[in-house]
Amino acid sequence: MKNYLLLLGCFIFLSCAELQQVANQLPNMGQTQGLDISGGLKEALNNGISKQVSKLTATDGFYKNEMVKILLPEELKKVDSSLRKIGLGKLADEGLLVLNRAAEDAVKESTPIFVDAIKGMSFSDAKNILMGNETAATSYLQNSTTTALYAKFNPVIKNSFTKVGADKVWANIIKKYNTIPLVKKVNPDLTDYTTNKALEGVFKMIAVEEKSIRTNLNSRSSDLLKKVFALQDKK
Repeated sequence: MKNYLLLLGCFIFLSCAELQQVANQLPNMGQTQGLDISGGLKEALNNGISKQVSKLTATDGFYKNEMVKILLPEELKKVDSSLRKIGLGKLADEGLLVLNRAAEDAVKESTPIFVDAIKGMSFSDAKNILMGNETAATSYLQNSTTTALYAKFNPVIKNSFTKVGADKVWANIIKKYNTIPLVKKVNPDLTDYTTNKALEGVFKMIAVEEKSIRTNLNSRSSDLLKKVFALQDKK
């Protein structure tokens, strides 16, 4: 398990070329000259989760973060527009807010599941990623974990809809919209849509920390991080 975390930390925070350079210097992928490489990479990975993903769980973590704010799907834009035309703009605004509230609530409960899913990367997978292109790690994470994460997130989102009142708000929105003469009735799967957007937001926020640690020396908040990531600065 220690090796999985070490390799994953490398993939998320270093490009494949940089990872190859580090691997060449560290054949045992462990300590070298007394430097705890494994500990440093684990710390970097934990920062990505604790510093960035945790922001999504706060009130307005999605709603007031333009990077991840959940907007209406194309199918519902006409619903929004139609409601505003008949003086129901406040209801339309509430519908958008509760989608984001549900995502904030779900990520709060699901972050440990996300971390566990990442740990499942095998050594064989890691080796293939290492030899792949510069986006191989990101592609692997998205392709190999999204299905499992979706299965875990979806019921949490569904429960969150009830918890934050999103199900009632949207039932009212759809009911009112479908009573408007001549409109094409809609029945969107908002649980599916919000689940996918919540997952997308998680990946985006981890990428924020990745870029910060790789490019900003001030983001290396401990001596260990400074020493470990100094290796990539020498490339």
